[in-house]
Amino acid sequence: MPRRALPVLLAVLISVGALGALAALGAGGSDGDASSAVSADGPSAGSGGSSTTTSSTPTTTTTAPIPSSDGSLALTRTVSGDISPKSVVASERGLVFAQNMMYRHTITVYDRNGDLVKTIPDTVNLGQFGIPGYPTPVQGAPVEAAFAPDGKHAFVSNYSMYGEGFGPEGDDDCPQQNSYSNSFLYRIDVAKLEIDGVVPVGKVPKYVAVTPDGKYVLTTNWCSYDLSISDAATGQEVKRLPMGPYPRGIVVSPDSTTAYVAVMGTDDIARVNLTNFDVGYFRGVGGGPRHLVLSPDGKSLYVTLNADGQVAKLDAASGAVQYKVSTGQAPRSMAISTDGKSLYVVNYESGTMSKLDANDMHEIQTVPTAYHPIGVTYDRTTGAVWVANYGGSIEIFGSA
Repeated sequence: MPRRALPVLLAVLISVGALGALAALGAGGSDGDASSAVSADGPSAGSGGSSTTTSSTPTTTTTAPIPSSDGSLALTRTVSGDISPKSVVASERGLVFAQNMMYRHTITVYDRNGDLVKTIPDTVNLGQFGIPGYPTPVQGAPVEAAFAPDGKHAFVSNYSMYGEGFGPEGDDDCPQQNSYSNSFLYRIDVAKLEIDGVVPVGKVPKYVAVTPDGKYVLTTNWCSYDLSISDAATGQEVKRLPMGPYPRGIVVSPDSTTAYVAVMGTDDIARVNLTNFDVGYFRGVGGGPRHLVLSPDGKSLYVTLNADGQVAKLDAASGAVQYKVSTGQAPRSMAISTDGKSLYVVNYESGTMSKLDANDMHEIQTVPTAYHPIGVTYDRTTGAVWVANYGGSIEIFGSA
């Protein structure tokens, strides 16, 4: 269940001020609340809520050099403030988002130096997004985020929704048949740093991923035991696939044809064909598979095994386990360097981060972190590693 020992848990949310009109996503989730949504400003959801002008001026693009991950990790800055970050995600375009759950009801946005750019409240008026039946503003509980490939939008999952029409609060211990409310993703305009759409999903959504081709948004619904596949342009859920108990991490192949889902209540990883939505499984991978990353070429799949205290490397095509290594107690999230050479794993109960060689999985370095490291992201253009500590801080590591 959520860490209620963290300060400032808001239990009942009443009488929040009304929001201004925002551009809406389509809203056709399986909960049946609405079949469509109307944009407040006119353009379709895929347009980002604004008109565009095509310039005739030729443009050139340059590819940023890939940072090396060879150096040793060294702490360069600790970010504090009114935060309780469950996850931290770099946009690759100069911004980093931290999701602060129901303990702060915010998403905090930072520049690459760790300076706060904006705090985004999680309060929305669902009616303004074409979702009927909710007469008063409601709040969410931001847990994970994923950026669209073009960098224009971020999608943020909400562990629970709070306010009239929602309840009870989500819980990590939930049978498949339960009374929890369906939730929503928020779509955030990255230029304006405002919520400009909502996407209906299932119960207690955890991880969210966008396919590299920008077509689908994938969401694991922890207490629905399933995966929502939504159209990224319209927000319409196009498929809901059973996964098994407690689906969590998601990663998608570079060609956008295959999604891998860590089913944390089992020893298995689901393999989803995104062309025909067939589902297969890599069975018996290890206890409590939680987070997944792929090598840049898509050939190797890495998974944290929370229950076993290990990280495994698999052949992404066959599911064959090639290596397993112990890192610390309760390895949670993980990131891979742009050059594909290094893995960064946060060990929740050990209060450490492990750097692993992605080839043979030997441990290169272990560094201490603040209390309960739970999220990690790699800035793919600078090589900085950001760690979200559930106790209320973010640490930024550079290469020495």
